[in-house]
Amino acid sequence: MADLQAIAENIIKGQAPKVKELVQQALAEGVPVRDILHEGLIAGMDVVGTKFKNNEFYVPEVLIAARAMKQGVELIRPKLVEEKVEPLGRAAIGTVKGDLHDIGKNLVAMMLEGAGFEVIDLGIDVSPEKFIDAVKSRGAQIVAMSALLTTTMPSMQTTIEAIKEAGLSGGIRVMIGGAPVTQAYADQIGADGYAPDAASAAEKAKELIATLK
Repeated sequence: MADLQAIAENIIKGQAPKVKELVQQALAEGVPVRDILHEGLIAGMDVVGTKFKNNEFYVPEVLIAARAMKQGVELIRPKLVEEKVEPLGRAAIGTVKGDLHDIGKNLVAMMLEGAGFEVIDLGIDVSPEKFIDAVKSRGAQIVAMSALLTTTMPSMQTTIEAIKEAGLSGGIRVMIGGAPVTQAYADQIGADGYAPDAASAAEKAKELIATLK
């Protein structure tokens, strides 16, 4: 009998081969792919996110857990497409123009994927045009921007202004984060949300996507 709880537990432990084996078993037994995703894979990453937020887990544990989840997702992806299981939302994420740092951005991307989002990773040094293109051509509903340098933070404001000028701000939500970024700065530039860390970013994205439904 497929054990979805065991899938979640092995994601928390970062046991990728075991996750793969259990997901294959669940698929073979005809467990609904939606249940495997939500009760197994996402449930596990939810715990990882909570532990990370509470300083019980650190970046290495999160990376290992995310890798284990990714293996499970790869196995069920064809079924998700076939059964038209919609993601929680689509999030375009990138480090803003002029900034080449990506560790924090990568961590947030993993946590968003772990929360059930389809993630469009635009990489580093991302121009406002690239963010806008991700909204227009790929249906991104959340735009998540990261900056590690105070000198690149103004790019966040430039991007928000460009999104407004493109007439897209009503149908999407913008969230920002990064070491020098604060809630006060988010308020100042008109961002819809701010998160101080990767686990909080996933929670904030869930809150923001709910305002679009």
